[in-house]
Amino acid sequence: MFQGRLQGTKEEQLLAARQKQVEVIAYNQCFGDRLQLTKEFIEVSKLNSKVSKPVFHISVSFALGDAGQLNAQDKADMAEKLAKDFGFNNNQYVVIAHRDTIHEHLHVVANRIGYDGKTASDSNSYKRIAAYCRTMEIEYGLTKVLSPNKFLRPQQRIAQSQRVDQRKEALKGHLSQAIKECRSVAEVKRFMEQQGYQVELGRGIAFTDAQYVRFKGSQIGYALLDIEKKLRQQELLKQHAAQKQQESVREKEQTIRPSKGVRI
Repeated sequence: MFQGRLQGTKEEQLLAARQKQVEVIAYNQCFGDRLQLTKEFIEVSKLNSKVSKPVFHISVSFALGDAGQLNAQDKADMAEKLAKDFGFNNNQYVVIAHRDTIHEHLHVVANRIGYDGKTASDSNSYKRIAAYCRTMEIEYGLTKVLSPNKFLRPQQRIAQSQRVDQRKEALKGHLSQAIKECRSVAEVKRFMEQQGYQVELGRGIAFTDAQYVRFKGSQIGYALLDIEKKLRQQELLKQHAAQKQQESVREKEQTIRPSKGVRI
């Protein structure tokens, strides 16, 4: 949770928040700065002292293509739907919009313990949040992202695996073409970006397609070292082919060159 500066005026704290691109967009059954919220959460959590982890922190990231698509009210409404799905809609929670990374995202920090002493369940939270995200994508017209395979039913796993395989094959095809046409990793990167992929290049290499599905090069048999090796092999083959062509041209020239005759 963003806490601003521990020292300074309210104006200085607001300036720090703007610089970090942070905005508190909703409070529910609570209000205040970090210290005030912490105190309020602790007081209510005492209503059920048996719970060892009373605070629920959920982060929801948006696909790159959805940047700026939702306003603050849309995001607050999404958080309210999340609270209802997880059963803490009548509890204390705060919603924070964050834009300090390439992906806009929300932080929802909630007290699992309500004013009635009852506790919202956090079981299967990853599976539940995956289902929630798929619902929000449809409701708000957001980019559809693949759920982690382990959270799906068997039939869904098969369908998703087929989609992933198609994406992998398309990626492998583009990479194969890139290696044939390029002479360096930098050229391969530019080629793949022209095909619509985002390319991460460092100690390894990774590709994200238009649907924001990310693959490491090693997942498709094209680790960075493999690409570099294939490029060297391709360059040697090109050099060998060029050499053979030059030898063939020289042989033809020698064959058609007229021999010197004896003049009488």
